[in-house]
Amino acid sequence: MPSGIEAGTVLETRTYPVTRATLVRYAGASGDFNPIHWSDRVATAVGLPGVIAHGMLTQALAARAVAEWTADWSDGAPAQVVELGAKFTNPVVVPDDDTGIELVVAGTVKAVDGDLVTLALEVTAGGTKVLGNPRAVVRA
Repeated sequence: MPSGIEAGTVLETRTYPVTRATLVRYAGASGDFNPIHWSDRVATAVGLPGVIAHGMLTQALAARAVAEWTADWSDGAPAQVVELGAKFTNPVVVPDDDTGIELVVAGTVKAVDGDLVTLALEVTAGGTKVLGNPRAVVRA
């Protein structure tokens, strides 16, 4: 177990920019070309406030934060993820500009049980929580 990692440890917040270009790259990698992820016309026609990020991209960025935190605990290799979950509660609306929106991932160590570490996450975009009850369990 890495030293200094105990219940209550607050992890360094991670911030990831999400732009329309990010969405295009993710669509190509995932094969998810749903037009709500690239067309304002389609997104608003189905009742969305605009183009939204893929839910799995949002979850993947939360997982990236977990990998970065746990890599800091060891020799640079991220810990094995045993469990990763969340509910998609709010869309990440991505403006059509060069800045996009920042996805912010905060984390706290909730429990340490042997070599298992449970992390409570908070994932926000534009100050709004976008994932409900996000958490990860890793083998450190």
